Amino acid sequence: MIPPYIPLALLLFFTQSNAEPIHIPLSGRSTAPRDLDYWRAAAEHLRSKYNYSNSSSTTTRRGVAGRRSTAGIGITNQQTDASYFGSVNIGSPAQSLNVILDTGSSDLWVVTEQCRTCSRGTPLFNTGSSSSVKLSSQTTNIRYGSGEVDGSLAADTVEMGGFTIDQQVLLAVDQTSQDLLTGSVSGIMGLAFSSLSSTESTPFWEALANNNQLTDQEMGFWLTRFRGSQQVAEEEPGGVFTLGGVNNTLFTGDIEFLPTTGTPSFWLLNLMGASVNGKSVSITTGNSALSAIDTGTTLVGGPSADVQAIWDAVPNSNPVQGMDGFFAFPCDTDVTVSMSFGGKSWDISPTDMNLGPLTTGSQDCLGGIFDLSLGSNIESGSGNPNWVVGATFLKNVYSVFRNGNPPQIGFAQLSDAAGGSDAHDFSFKINIGSRFTSYSFRCSVLAFGDFRSILDFIRQWK
Repeated sequence: MIPPYIPLALLLFFTQSNAEPIHIPLSGRSTAPRDLDYWRAAAEHLRSKYNYSNSSSTTTRRGVAGRRSTAGIGITNQQTDASYFGSVNIGSPAQSLNVILDTGSSDLWVVTEQCRTCSRGTPLFNTGSSSSVKLSSQTTNIRYGSGEVDGSLAADTVEMGGFTIDQQVLLAVDQTSQDLLTGSVSGIMGLAFSSLSSTESTPFWEALANNNQLTDQEMGFWLTRFRGSQQVAEEEPGGVFTLGGVNNTLFTGDIEFLPTTGTPSFWLLNLMGASVNGKSVSITTGNSALSAIDTGTTLVGGPSADVQAIWDAVPNSNPVQGMDGFFAFPCDTDVTVSMSFGGKSWDISPTDMNLGPLTTGSQDCLGGIFDLSLGSNIESGSGNPNWVVGATFLKNVYSVFRNGNPPQIGFAQLSDAAGGSDAHDFSFKINIGSRFTSYSFRCSVLAFGDFRSILDFIRQWK
């Protein structure tokens, strides 16, 4: 049996209360440490997503024609903090599919049984099995630096966390680039604003808000961290996505809400300041530091001069040869970068700033902030974000996306239940035969990788 001394806080995010929104855990998929090609491709995907690419790729845009509540949706951590996905039900009868939750885009798309390029293990949406689907003859192709999807516009019943839109527009994808989707993920749910929609449709969350189904027009995110853990599985518990409110157990103190910048499109803030290991760094601020807060992105990307200034503040850091925009630093150096979008400054953990050794046995490690614009042909003043702030930052805060006039983005300090405090000491006893043996360990309250290792050890004595 599991010893009774395991702290109950480890189980907090699985509980529900009538006074709180329903919170659905996120999961994520992870693999062995990635090589430089992986991070190079991730950077190019991000550059292309925000039009910072020399590629001629384009996105084709085509037109398509309750009850107030809150839901907490469990999410999954995929590929050691690379992405975070949740489950959505589509069709009649409902088919459960995993989609990446992406505040940096606005379309819902899933691969279907017609997909000719999907891997054998990718779960597919069977349009022929849904009595409520409406398929269109209109097709759309969306291209990214790292790949593309092709499909037909459709509408069907979509449900997540108990919320339902009867005829939600989506893209029924029949072709993807190789390796665009991996593991149990079948698509993307865009959580930005309708002005970005390639299908010119209303995003699922916005449709719920328009139908007055949400208690509060808010989306809250707690994203788990597995970077730095040992023996990480392909998919791990990813945290909680709260739709229609926030989860008060996952943060402490006040939420710092900041008004977004410009016409609603991406979720945009202006970066106001940055520091490295407590020392301020001179960076461009104001409207020239427009930042997209993006749950669908792994890293943090910024403009050339500012990223250079950050890494100049790290002793013995250098550009990585053959990887445009990336920097490396001595692996035994702890780098804490802080970012401020308003009155408060938020730290990025050294664990998140360190992506691992450049090569096996290397003493230099790859940094988690890269030059987004290096080699780009984008002109200044084009309206594109200068910064894209992904999970490297967002794992360190509780983040809230609030609809309104203007919309707002909020950050708060993670609670102990969400692993926001420093490590704690825990102890337990195991009954082995006729005697008790005591063990102690030190970890964050919700350090799932460490907790799983402990449980594996305990099971050996069952």
